[in-house]
Amino acid sequence: MAASRALSLTAEAVRAVIPRRSGRLLTRWETTSSIPEAGEGQIRLTDSCVQRLLEITEGSEFLRLQVEGGGCSGFQYKFSLDTVINPDDRVFEQGGARVVVDSDSLAFVKGAQVDFSQELIRSSFQVLNNPQAQQGCSCGSSFSVKV
Repeated sequence: MAASRALSLTAEAVRAVIPRRSGRLLTRWETTSSIPEAGEGQIRLTDSCVQRLLEITEGSEFLRLQVEGGGCSGFQYKFSLDTVINPDDRVFEQGGARVVVDSDSLAFVKGAQVDFSQELIRSSFQVLNNPQAQQGCSCGSSFSVKV
């Protein structure tokens, strides 16, 4: 009982920290690619990522991965919970969990892996094995791209 309550509290804490985008789910999300083609344009999800997303998402929610300029290495990863799939988004689904990446950000993360890491001092989603990254910072939240 205590373990399930702690899990519920943890999911609520994550919801409080991860910002949401307002809006409704587009009814035509089925037209986007929910099963990525094989190859380097694919984003893979680790088992821990899938498990955590299933714990914290409700209904039509999914994890959005974006790449923005900034951070100590030039670009940084941004994760948020969202419910709106835009026309230029690409949907990657595994085991019922979904990660959505816009076309601009996909160019910087194609072929990468999304993981959920839980440590003593922090828990976070992170991008691993990004073939588009030349180097990254020690915390793993920013990177520089290959030229």
